[in-house]
Amino acid sequence: MATAASQLSFSSPIAGRGRRQTRASASATDRHEVVSPNRRLPLRKVPGDHGPPLLGALKDRLEYFYGPGGRDGFFASRVRAHRSTVVRLNMPPGPFVAKDPRVVALLDAASFPVLFDTSLVDKTDLFTGTFMPSTDLTGGYRVLSYVDPAEPNHAPLKSLLFHLLTHRRQHVIPAFRDVYGDLFGLMENDLARAGKSDFGAHNDAAAFGFLCQALLGRDPADSPLRDQGPKIITKWVLFQISPLLNLGLPTLVEDGLLHTFRLPPALVSKDYGRLADFFRDAGKDVIDEGERRGIAREESLHNIVFAMCFNSFGGMKILFPSMVKWLGRAGGRTHGRLATEVRAAVRANGGELTMQALAEMPLVKSAVYEALRIEPPVAMQYGRAKRDMVVESHDYGYEVREGELLFGYQPMATKDPRVFARPDDYVPDRFLGDDGARLLRHVVWSNGPETASPSLQDKQCAGKDFVVLIARLLVAEIFLRYDSFDVQVGSGPLGSSVTVTSLKKATF
Repeated sequence: MATAASQLSFSSPIAGRGRRQTRASASATDRHEVVSPNRRLPLRKVPGDHGPPLLGALKDRLEYFYGPGGRDGFFASRVRAHRSTVVRLNMPPGPFVAKDPRVVALLDAASFPVLFDTSLVDKTDLFTGTFMPSTDLTGGYRVLSYVDPAEPNHAPLKSLLFHLLTHRRQHVIPAFRDVYGDLFGLMENDLARAGKSDFGAHNDAAAFGFLCQALLGRDPADSPLRDQGPKIITKWVLFQISPLLNLGLPTLVEDGLLHTFRLPPALVSKDYGRLADFFRDAGKDVIDEGERRGIAREESLHNIVFAMCFNSFGGMKILFPSMVKWLGRAGGRTHGRLATEVRAAVRANGGELTMQALAEMPLVKSAVYEALRIEPPVAMQYGRAKRDMVVESHDYGYEVREGELLFGYQPMATKDPRVFARPDDYVPDRFLGDDGARLLRHVVWSNGPETASPSLQDKQCAGKDFVVLIARLLVAEIFLRYDSFDVQVGSGPLGSSVTVTSLKKATF
């Protein structure tokens, strides 16, 4: 085990002189100005500081988790203090979990996209930021999320995930309708009995069942896992990202227990073994495909577990309650427009919810993009500068040195008032028409612009199109069944807590 001294060794990432300097958008630079296509941006030193070792990181960590305004307030206060959307700060968890918490934070839509350019930034072991969870939690393997595209195993692993997501594509819509149809039946029963229904609890069970049935052709309820999958996954995810979570415990207890030390992987190893056993059997055909692509069977297995449980289930656990929250708050007029569009498209396609019917629901698609914009399911991105370069905000160029860690807080990029009108409002028709289409490149929840497609050479989410598809299916399923609905919203460690208080059944 590393000593405390080694954990707190904040050695400078800056190497010697004489490197090439590259502008993040690939134009030449000099010491005084940076030339951009439309304007000449003055250079500015990145403002802010990291404070003294240990104390600076602890101060920033406490303010991040427990300060006024929460996480958003932490970043907004830096922007105000330095009058800059590119600043230096410390990112949690800091000591003793992360060796070096220092980052250059990118807090606007102009600077954020440099994190997608793998010719400029290295992504090795940065999926969770300034620390990487123990590989004991993933069968001893560095799974794809932590692998840089330059590494030889990146392309085979990502191609396997593309296969996982597409080899049973014809089963996705039927499985979704079956599983989520049952979910809404259960919610109607709750409402009849208690006057309210916890969407999140039902969604957890439905999401895991749907993923396994659609992508693997297996129902976990018919396996030794039975209905325990979501609880096991939630516990396993907690052990990986607990240093980044606020669970609402007393500050000293939570900060000491979750943010200062790692939870021991041994405490969840038996549960993880149960997950792995299920996927070893249910995912045999995909594991076989991995072997044909030159991937060891156990490596394929643990990547499948991570992709389906952490990435896919975890994403649905955050995104679907967020969708229901924003739609519920949008009100009756928006509900009426969505219901009219959904039902007309389904009627025009023989009464079936098909890919063609979905293609005829532009408002549904825009409503999904807007939810992904206003509350992206993954809020943070990281990349380590491969060389000296200049990163541009809207107004300035900032010199960044080779080896420095760049961090982007996505909600500030996707709610940038220089790009989006009414950035803090949920506007379901924002992405309609030509003007809306031009904004899509600023929707970057997938670790890349919505206008791009993931490839073997980048870190854009392999499931980007799959996620948008199932979110559209959720919206369509809701408004096929109901004219309107009401919600009560709270907060939780992984997103919104949503209680449905009424479902008004379809009348037209």
